[in-house]
Amino acid sequence: MGFWLTAIGLAVIVTIFLVLALLRARDAAAPAAAYDLQVYRDQLREVERDHARGLLSADDAERARIEISRKILEADRALKDAGGTGGAPPRLTAVASALTALVVIGGGVGLYLVMGVPGAQDVPLAGRLAAIEESRTNRPTQQEAESNVPEVERLPEGASDRYLELVRQLRATVAERPDDMRGNALLARHEAALGNFRAAYAAKGRVIAARGDTATAQDYAELAELMILAVNGYVSPEAERALGAALSRDEENPTARYYSGLMFAQSGRYDRAFRLWRGLLQDSQPDAPWVGPIRSQIEDIARLAGENYTLPPAPQPGPAAPGPSQADIEAAGDMSAEDRDAMIRGMVRQLNDRLAAEGGSASEWARLIGAYGVLGETERAAAIWQEAQAKFAADPEGLAQIRAAARQAGVAE
Repeated sequence: MGFWLTAIGLAVIVTIFLVLALLRARDAAAPAAAYDLQVYRDQLREVERDHARGLLSADDAERARIEISRKILEADRALKDAGGTGGAPPRLTAVASALTALVVIGGGVGLYLVMGVPGAQDVPLAGRLAAIEESRTNRPTQQEAESNVPEVERLPEGASDRYLELVRQLRATVAERPDDMRGNALLARHEAALGNFRAAYAAKGRVIAARGDTATAQDYAELAELMILAVNGYVSPEAERALGAALSRDEENPTARYYSGLMFAQSGRYDRAFRLWRGLLQDSQPDAPWVGPIRSQIEDIARLAGENYTLPPAPQPGPAAPGPSQADIEAAGDMSAEDRDAMIRGMVRQLNDRLAAEGGSASEWARLIGAYGVLGETERAAAIWQEAQAKFAADPEGLAQIRAAARQAGVAE
């Protein structure tokens, strides 16, 4: 009831102002002859007063009366020719005022009844958040989303037909041994490289099932990422559960934090998306894969969240530290066995000594483990891997990079 009283009161006020404007326009529309007629009549009365006070003689007063009377007759004739006393007739003005009131008040009420929501209650913040949560809960499932996304296999750049044949053989092997954790891990990686994300996350799911309670936060984060890629960036309820499993094991996992922020942005919870992405951006190295997507969107997300936020300048990554790369090792293929072995070991020893004395980035530790793997020194690679786990315990992304190198070296699962 309060809403209607307020709305009708405002409509009445607006109507009053419009009617007053009509009346002023009517008065302003009077022709010049009406004004002249009033002036001449005032002059005639002034002549009579001057004659009575003795300021004008009888002859002068008579001549003035005759002249003013002639002007009054001319003004009266001009006024009649113009159609009356000037302006719109009072009846027409009254009709226009009534129509204005009808249009403003009646039209406003009618328009609201058609386009508005009569009787709707104000929705407080808690109610709006509850509606967003309900919409997020009832969003399409992974299967429903995949039904609208065709899956197209693509050959990685530089790959040969031989690569596809090896992947087919791997598929056949895994089909015969579905519980083979290492085979499923390889299959997930290569199916993802081919763009077969559905097959990739299915294989990743089997890896997690085989690991059981030992499955890591990164395992679940990678599962969620493959599911999200399978539907072109949409975060389904199933992917959300995988992200939750990752964050319950490691709340700082960067992959899970990024995609959780994306999920909240998609569901309209821009406040939560902003908090997640701002913290992740502050914690990440400038060359982390999620930094670019976050920087391109976070200011818009902040504005939608009602936050006054200015994106800081992008930090520049430092120069790559020296050390043996895979290309360095392969380039030594033309040397004699002794020279090649001496060169590689010398480079590895330099890198090992520097990391022991000064420390280094995750990519350097991964390179060192990979180099020991190439040299066949698995015990040394395993020792470096154990040391790296302690040093990078607070850097999940860096630890994942090192773990990948350790796996290739055969010293980590």
